[in-house]
Amino acid sequence: MNLIEIKDFNASEMDFFARTTENQLRTYCEPDPGLFIAESAYVTVRALEAGCEPLSLLVETGCLETEAAPVFDAIEKIWGEEKKEKIPVYIADRELVTNLTGHKLVRGLWAVLRRKPEISTEEFCKDKKRIAVLFDVVNPANVGAIIRSAAALGMDGVLLTHPSVDPYTRRASRVSMGTVFQIPWTKASREESQGTDLIRQLQSYGFKTVAMALTEDSTSVDNDEIRANEKLAVVLGTEGTGLPGEVIAACDYRVMIPMQHGVDSLNVAAASAISFWEMMK
Repeated sequence: MNLIEIKDFNASEMDFFARTTENQLRTYCEPDPGLFIAESAYVTVRALEAGCEPLSLLVETGCLETEAAPVFDAIEKIWGEEKKEKIPVYIADRELVTNLTGHKLVRGLWAVLRRKPEISTEEFCKDKKRIAVLFDVVNPANVGAIIRSAAALGMDGVLLTHPSVDPYTRRASRVSMGTVFQIPWTKASREESQGTDLIRQLQSYGFKTVAMALTEDSTSVDNDEIRANEKLAVVLGTEGTGLPGEVIAACDYRVMIPMQHGVDSLNVAAASAISFWEMMK
């Protein structure tokens, strides 16, 4: 590997890791796909296996032979020995890295990778029977947890509205345990995400849309009639405010999870796992 020791956290080589926001990384070199940072060896290997190109690594000195080893192996296996030898691997002791990033590296390793191009909503929906739709979900931990549940419970993919948080953000991808690289997802355009446009678009593709919402006409999530539909899109809203009223009204069904002990609702990530499990029966 091309090991480069860093002793000054003001070094320009550290700009991507310490002085570039995730939004700047995402829009870097547009219209070509931008960049993102993966935290930990596990998440980085999942990204590599999904075809994301590695550009550089930041590794704590003590983690070169432990956490970094499977990343080096994956780069060589997927991208070849020549690529492995050229990629800059910046190494620094823990104290310097903590000063650089503001906190300890997750498992001692960060990687800068190139994003894969996102596909259109129409292309994404082809050949899918069960999808999750995240409507303006802006908490990265919730997005990561929902995507992890969708992957684990057999959903075919995750569609996010334009304002939803980017699944490749460091926290979302880490919480997802790398499943953001294992299940198909895409973001709807800004125009598609306005009002009820996305719901109408999904219905035009043959999906029955299911709003997770507490309304007077909500039925239980374990509804056999709903499950019998060939194509279902489960629509989840942001934490706290939930789905907009117009979106709830535009959906074909409204479902709820029956509650006990006076509890009125669940965290959206927990609710998603239950709804995915029921819809896949």
